[in-house]
Amino acid sequence: MDTRALRNPYPDFDGSPELTQSLFDAHGKLTSAFAQRLNSKIDELLAVMENGLKTAEKKDCTTYTGWAGIALLYLHMHRIFNQPAFLQKALEHVGRSLKCLTRRHDVTFLCGDTGPLAVAAAVYHRLQRPGEADECIRRLLQYQQTVVKGSGGMPDELLYGRVGYLYSLIFINQQLGTDRIPLQHIQQISEAILASGEHLSRKFHVQNQSPLMYEWYNEQYVGAAHGLAGIYYYLMQSGFVAGEENVRRVVKPSVDYVCHLKFPSGNYPPCVGDGRDLLVHWCHGSPGVIYMLLQAHKVFGDSQYLEDALQCGEVVWRWGLLKKGYGLCHGAAGNAYTFLALYRQTQDPKHLYRACMFADWCMNYGSHGCRTPDTPFSLLEGMAGTIYFLADLLQPMQARFPAFEV
Repeated sequence: MDTRALRNPYPDFDGSPELTQSLFDAHGKLTSAFAQRLNSKIDELLAVMENGLKTAEKKDCTTYTGWAGIALLYLHMHRIFNQPAFLQKALEHVGRSLKCLTRRHDVTFLCGDTGPLAVAAAVYHRLQRPGEADECIRRLLQYQQTVVKGSGGMPDELLYGRVGYLYSLIFINQQLGTDRIPLQHIQQISEAILASGEHLSRKFHVQNQSPLMYEWYNEQYVGAAHGLAGIYYYLMQSGFVAGEENVRRVVKPSVDYVCHLKFPSGNYPPCVGDGRDLLVHWCHGSPGVIYMLLQAHKVFGDSQYLEDALQCGEVVWRWGLLKKGYGLCHGAAGNAYTFLALYRQTQDPKHLYRACMFADWCMNYGSHGCRTPDTPFSLLEGMAGTIYFLADLLQPMQARFPAFEV
């Protein structure tokens, strides 16, 4: 991990009020000075991003690296700052996205056509254009049976599989109201994911260790983006799986199987059977696994899940300032959401302090010699994601990792 991270230069939180008094008060409210610093950097990076997007790939519709991700950023900015110009920017960019849909069988929020459709529905809803929002949702739901049946060997993970479609439905309910997509649609997808996991568990003869198992490209990935932790995070959400007994019967022991994969460092492998303790990214390693652990603690109440989650936080604090850069999927901004998730669950100011320190790092964007991403201004790889995080930090208790957290 040392080879992939830069040394964390910040003093850790020791309970001293001197460390936090310039950042936030006893209730977690940011000071006006720190909030203003965030606002100034957001404005600065937005200008750089918009200029950079002039040379971006014109036909990338996706949320991950394309126009839908930029639209999602501006939708988020509109929610936080309530400036009409941000909503118009969201409309502009999602319009670009809808003109270049993949029209393949990509069904996920991050890497397929359902992301642009879901973001467009949210933008139209906020603009009070219900007819256009309804049409986007109608098109989104046309994928439902294809996803349930898993045609074409569809995987179950977040970036390219069933969970990625499931998140599109969740996003609609988050943005338009909890009953806009009926719960039975969500449960139908969840049941298909469960059936697929039980089938693969039998195929790999691991039923006694893990009643559920999943693979992507012939590997049993562990993390949030392609693997077990990301899938179990959704299967543990309230009501997503019909019958609480099913969650306890098959999901809990499968979560426990992931817990047993933990390295002595507190980090997790990218794949089952991979002994290399290297990656501290949201997509692979502790920064993604933590969401599964925190949700398991909420659902099952076992304190060991919280202990493991806190250990993830220690891993990220030590090795989370990545040479890869400042992005969400594999960068410092994405890793900082680890601390915000811990802060929401524990209210311990240590975690908010650590998030603020990672924000300080991100506000010195480009000064650490980090690698330039392939799509340097995109949401999941590039500058747009960093801006999203800095804006989210203005309201720490409402912050959620974009295109993933429920």
